[in-house]
Amino acid sequence: MPDTGTRAHGGQLLTPLGPEMRRVLGHFCTGVAIITAHDGRRPLGFTCQSVTSVSLDPPYISFCPANTSSSWPLIREVGALCVNILSEHQQAVCAQFATRGIDIFAGVSWVPGGNGAPALQGTLASVEADVEYEHAAGDHTIVVARVTGLRAHADRGPLLFYRGGYGGFDGGRHA
Repeated sequence: MPDTGTRAHGGQLLTPLGPEMRRVLGHFCTGVAIITAHDGRRPLGFTCQSVTSVSLDPPYISFCPANTSSSWPLIREVGALCVNILSEHQQAVCAQFATRGIDIFAGVSWVPGGNGAPALQGTLASVEADVEYEHAAGDHTIVVARVTGLRAHADRGPLLFYRGGYGGFDGGRHA
């Protein structure tokens, strides 16, 4: 039986315009990642909250850079990248990588991953991958990348984004 209480409590459905989309979908808590690559001359990167596992066999992940991103075309050209999943103490790193016109790697510790892409220190996890597919999707691009290596740090908690703010997870540590 349908939940009629939802309609009565929540009112009418909203027209999916930009501000409403951002506000309503902001109720979905997500992790935050920094996508990185190295073009042989300099490290490249941007903050991304739209990251997900797609397939275990073959091992695929996806992420969605904005069409306005100046970093994504450079990373796409490299092809090999690292998805750095941020830990709860990396909110400043998140903000730094989301800022235009600065050296986003200034003061950020990293080592070259197995594929050459920067693996940021202090992250919750890092996933190395190669770009395989792209799909235009409105004001973003859906990227599907084949995972080539990954590591996690179980002793750290995640940086989460929820309703326009950042926080951690206070639910205990899980294996």
